[in-house]
Amino acid sequence: MDFMSDQLADGRRFRVFNVVDDYSRECVLQVVDRSITGSRVVREMQRLDRPLPQALVCDNGPEFTGKAMFFWARNAGVKLHFIQPGKPTQNAFVESFNGKFREYCLNLHWFASVADARAIIGDWREHYNEVRPHRSLGNSPPKAFARQAA
Repeated sequence: MDFMSDQLADGRRFRVFNVVDDYSRECVLQVVDRSITGSRVVREMQRLDRPLPQALVCDNGPEFTGKAMFFWARNAGVKLHFIQPGKPTQNAFVESFNGKFREYCLNLHWFASVADARAIIGDWREHYNEVRPHRSLGNSPPKAFARQAA
């Protein structure tokens, strides 16, 4: 999991919280908002409708190292694996996803509002998961690969 940021057409910043399944390369969660706290990360993770992994790989950002995340991970039985500061390659799958997301979505759109960004990003995520072939998955989209593996 990782954060990205971009800006609306009027210059105000917004953030995107991305969660990517390392096995299937599926983007299982994207949250778009002006501000996303550690408590919000926990709420969004609790709403996931899928089994949780044994470990979540993340950086040392305050949203991931705070009390809310610590207690949620402990109660959910999930290990938080923090990468070393300044070593984004230790979270390579989400960094690769972030690059594709930046190139094929964020860089191609002007977002009028947070609601507009949510809609456009949601459409892009659906296409990424359900249509776009992934070479490392035998040219299957991530969602189809995940269904076959299950």
